[in-house]
Amino acid sequence: MSYPLLLFVFAVVRTRDVQDVAGQSATVELGSTAILPCKLTRELTTDEVLEQISWQRKTKGKSQTDNFLTITKEKEKFVNGPDNRFQWIGIFADNNGTLQLSDVNLQDDGTYSCIFSIFPTGTVRMVIPLYVLVTPKTSIDDALPRLGEAEVPLATCTAARSKPPAKVAWDTGALKDKVRATNNSTLHDNGTTTTVSTLMGKPTKEIYRSRLQCVISTDKLNQTISFEIQIYCV
Repeated sequence: MSYPLLLFVFAVVRTRDVQDVAGQSATVELGSTAILPCKLTRELTTDEVLEQISWQRKTKGKSQTDNFLTITKEKEKFVNGPDNRFQWIGIFADNNGTLQLSDVNLQDDGTYSCIFSIFPTGTVRMVIPLYVLVTPKTSIDDALPRLGEAEVPLATCTAARSKPPAKVAWDTGALKDKVRATNNSTLHDNGTTTTVSTLMGKPTKEIYRSRLQCVISTDKLNQTISFEIQIYCV
């Protein structure tokens, strides 16, 4: 009879702890500033004392859990060496451990945990994901096809080194039955992706100087690049 009772009490405590801390994920572009909000929302009783606010991270640059910052009423301290990009912008008396991270890079992508150590109650925490976005470099290149009846590449449209991967498509208009697109993607070691869309078709006089568009889209970008098909005689 004791097992079900213990399991029930544990579940209630965990649910209450999650509700005790306010925070949310952050999505920022490479090189910008991220706010990692974390605040204890319930009032402490007269018998409770907030002793410390701690921050952990597990990121692309820190594959093992890293306890990197502690905050007390008296001071804040980096545990494994300073990182001046981090700034505590909360107020200890308000039970607020919010951090600001400037000049965000791809190594910062991951999860951050804000932990409140309360005596004698124990600890409560909030896990805050940080997503780093990278806007791709875009381009379109003419394949310079020669007049003929065999299907060949007509042009390539590239979205280079984006995060998350960009969507690349062709708006072919009246040429939809005469051309087709093939896409391939390359994942780089830093987590970015290059996507290349190749426009295929027969370089005939019928499609010479036809205009179409390459459409590139990400969470932060919607770009259309116009292109005119050029065909060269032998």
